[in-house]
Amino acid sequence: MANIKSSKKAIKVIAKKTDANHDYAARVKNSIKSAEKAIAANDRAAATEALNKVQKNIDKAVSKGVVKKNTADREKSRLNKKVKEMK
Repeated sequence: MANIKSSKKAIKVIAKKTDANHDYAARVKNSIKSAEKAIAANDRAAATEALNKVQKNIDKAVSKGVVKKNTADREKSRLNKKVKEMK
């Protein structure tokens, strides 16, 4: 445990930021899973709606620094391709 006052505060700040980052990452993962389910169910309307949510969540995570830009672009591209290939 830290003894210096600024170190104690830094520990609290880091914990708060870590929780926020986990929330952003979880939102991205859950929205990707829901999009994958809609694609598997062959529901084009639901898949398109889920894709929009995924893109929004991924862009938010990128802006917060949780996900790298290239990773985000790759994920969005792959999902977009899957939705376009649906029958």
